[in-house]
Amino acid sequence: MPFDRRLRRLRRERAAARFADADYLHRLVADELIERLDLVKRDFRDALDLGCAGGYLTRRLRARGLDVTAADPGFAFAAAADGVQCDEDRLPFAEARFDLAVSAGVLDGVNDLPGALLLIRRALRPDGLFLGAFAGAGSLQRLRSAMLAADAAEGGASPRIHPQIDVRAAGDLLARAGFALPVADGHCIDVRFKNIFQLIADLRAMGATNVLASRNTRPIGRFGLAAAAADFAGHAGPDGKTAERFEIVYLAGWAPSPDQPKPAARGSATASLAEALKRRDAQIRASSSPISGLSAGGISRANISAGRTHFSAAASSGRGDPCHLRQM
Repeated sequence: MPFDRRLRRLRRERAAARFADADYLHRLVADELIERLDLVKRDFRDALDLGCAGGYLTRRLRARGLDVTAADPGFAFAAAADGVQCDEDRLPFAEARFDLAVSAGVLDGVNDLPGALLLIRRALRPDGLFLGAFAGAGSLQRLRSAMLAADAAEGGASPRIHPQIDVRAAGDLLARAGFALPVADGHCIDVRFKNIFQLIADLRAMGATNVLASRNTRPIGRFGLAAAAADFAGHAGPDGKTAERFEIVYLAGWAPSPDQPKPAARGSATASLAEALKRRDAQIRASSSPISGLSAGGISRANISAGRTHFSAAASSGRGDPCHLRQM
């Protein structure tokens, strides 16, 4: 198993007390999931919020009149939301219990992600909807570089960054779990920090630090910390802040139902996808506007910019759009 289950629970327990200090990514992702839910023209009654954390998404769903079951690996998070403590790949819920399942920011730390997605699909009623998001491939590039510098200074190597899943693999996992009409896409978020220690403090408050079972339990020494801090600062911009990237992968899929639309037969298209994408990209460039401002938990150090890339697993092929970064 890649992750230490017990340590992951403990880290989320520790994060519960300070999660509000660094919940900006969780809120951004939760708001995006709500926006995507608004695009679905149907009503939902029973929802599962898997990885409820501070309960922001749970509260937003309950405000819409949904009966929401909150769940989280951390007891404090689950208890605060009047929910259930459980691991995502060991769900205790009966089959066909919900017609909506959402998950914001936890699936990247699951030991058995294919199994977790399968359990989520089984917990959904026919034609039930799953919306999820987590940090994917390309996240924490500056931290990865800094940790390599620390290892070089300490004269060794240790796994410090979790394995990451890209958009295409995420779409494939949805299809493998039996979801109908699976779609995955990506959202780039850059957050600027004064130094590496502020980044690490936020990751701790998020419950997102290293829980790899193969991690080196020996702390990084002072020479390694100095090397990591210097490497991180070496990527700073003119304002002295370093931009760290979070590549958020979004998932959407439906529990199979006989009355769902079926994909058209292969080769039956009458229009060119490539030409349609070119026209769409031209329209985006012509009419693009900055994404609305977001404060990082009220902390002035974190300036955020964002962009998107898309991949449709349902089409068995995809085209990743460049990530258009815009200052907020």
